[in-house]
Amino acid sequence: MSKVLQVDNVRVRFRVKSALEAMMQRISDPYIDAVRDVSFAIAAGETFTLVGESGSGKSTLAQAVAGLLPVAEGSINFNGEQVTAMDATALQAYRKQISFMWQNPVGSLSPRLSVGSLITEPFKIHRLSDRDLKSECTRLLKMVGLPAEFAGRYPHQLSGGQARRVGVARALALDPKLVIADEPTAGLDVSVQGEILNLLNRLQRDLGVSMFVITHNLNIVRHISDRTAIMYLGRFVEVGPTDDIFSQPRHPYTLALLSANPVPDPDANIERIELKGEVPSLMDRPAGCEFHTRCPFADEGCNSTFPPLHTVSNTHTLTCHYPR
Repeated sequence: MSKVLQVDNVRVRFRVKSALEAMMQRISDPYIDAVRDVSFAIAAGETFTLVGESGSGKSTLAQAVAGLLPVAEGSINFNGEQVTAMDATALQAYRKQISFMWQNPVGSLSPRLSVGSLITEPFKIHRLSDRDLKSECTRLLKMVGLPAEFAGRYPHQLSGGQARRVGVARALALDPKLVIADEPTAGLDVSVQGEILNLLNRLQRDLGVSMFVITHNLNIVRHISDRTAIMYLGRFVEVGPTDDIFSQPRHPYTLALLSANPVPDPDANIERIELKGEVPSLMDRPAGCEFHTRCPFADEGCNSTFPPLHTVSNTHTLTCHYPR
């Protein structure tokens, strides 16, 4: 399959000290790396899922892919074009081909605009004056399973599931090649989560759009994902086909995440892997393997040497001194 998105060795940094503070405190590098040396690709029609704890850099990476945050190092290639080298005009054309579904389904919708205005706003932003906005609104609402009369409602009149459907309609308005969905089921009841996931699966199958999904919810990953990456402190620690990640996890952090996932069986005998300690600060990254401060399998060698890249297969890789 052809690649829609290719990300190579991307690094995203944020300044934490002003130039004066850095000079006064003799800090040579007044930045933190929220994303560090990340590489991956998404094929046409594929769903790529990113999993990790809060603060691991998932949303930062997604915003860098969307061109909303600058990249300090590395490259982002979309359909053969370098996103990191685009000027303002090219970047606007690029953003027509991708779309973002924000984490908060209601909070991401302007309370001052009706549903009809919200889902046709992309046509106005990109100056597509040849479109009949009323018919486009009806088409998009029907696509996500909402009746046409919802066009006159406002966000405060919507349930969480209805607001998420409006967000999906808005994201698909311009027929994008890639949809970035940040926690698409956050804040929704379990039954509504299933409806939204089934909707996304159907739309992806019908439209052939690629999806980059960010989530904490491991239960939805197996339902929608083709490949999965596990992120810790801004790095990918394991990447592979979703079935392999769940059936044969190799990195200790992946093992711990999967073992902590709730199972709807009170009699299930599950061996939990307990991670001790807190997630290290990005301002004081551990030496060696950055996971060694919490890893139950770490030894002295993990404290000083960065782990090598292990290739389980052509599509399954991880960085660890002692893969399980």
